[in-house]
Amino acid sequence: MLAHQGSVDESLSVVLLFGALWVGWVGWSRLKGKGFPRLPAWAGTGLLVVGAVLAVSAAVLPRAIFPATSGPSPGSTELDAGPRPASTAALAFAAPAHGQVVDDDEVEVVLDLRGGRIVEGASSDLSADTGHVHLELDGRLVSMTYGLVQVVDLRGASPGSHTLQAEYVAADHAPFDPRVTAVVRFETEAP
Repeated sequence: MLAHQGSVDESLSVVLLFGALWVGWVGWSRLKGKGFPRLPAWAGTGLLVVGAVLAVSAAVLPRAIFPATSGPSPGSTELDAGPRPASTAALAFAAPAHGQVVDDDEVEVVLDLRGGRIVEGASSDLSADTGHVHLELDGRLVSMTYGLVQVVDLRGASPGSHTLQAEYVAADHAPFDPRVTAVVRFETEAP
């Protein structure tokens, strides 16, 4: 939730969890005699029970109330969560060039996006022409970017052949169907 705009069920979970922590803290403080002297001692125990109920509710209640926004069911993959929109976009690498030799500890990545536009922030309102880019270096996610130009750090990459894959994804961070990807291979040299 801190990294992107949360859905309604995520927001409810966070509110319930913070409520559980606050109520539990008040109850614990009263039982230990560290605060809330006007509160009867038996109420401290009751508040601990209420805090535990709120904590369990944070995990269960949002999925029961908002099943459509809660994501995939247990045992399924995210792609099984429902049909994905098709995109109107096409993505390509402008740089680095295929086969290019990079002799620096970083590479500038420039993407060409046609038929789509970059939007900032996550959303569950999906559109065929809005999203952002996920960038992988040798199969490892290195960036979720809201731009088409960026610098990728190569200090941890060994000399030799490397693969960059860019994917234009929907505003909810999941792929379009079919996926909108571009791949380029480049070489690095030892310093």
